[in-house]
Amino acid sequence: MENVCQSCAMVMSSDDHGRNADGSVNLEYCKYCFPNGKFGKDETMEEMIESCIPFWLNDDCKTEEDARNKMEKLFPKLKRWKK
Repeated sequence: MENVCQSCAMVMSSDDHGRNADGSVNLEYCKYCFPNGKFGKDETMEEMIESCIPFWLNDDCKTEEDARNKMEKLFPKLKRWKK
C-alpha cells in the first residue's frame, strides 16, 4: 500500500513526511498535517474533507461531490479519524 498521510490521505514521498516534536521524521502524517509534533490545525474530519476537496479534483474526481464522497468513505479508515 502506498504511504499515505493518516490525516489527509495525501500520498507521501520522503520529502512529504511530518516531524515529531524532537525533529525526527513522522512516517504516519504529512508535513502539512503534522509539522512540529502536533497537528497544525485542530479541525474535525468534515472540516479536513472540505479543505482537501481542491487537491482531490482530477480525472477520477471531476466534481467536488465526487471528491467529497470518496473522502467520506476513506477518511474514517485513517488513523487520525478512526473511532
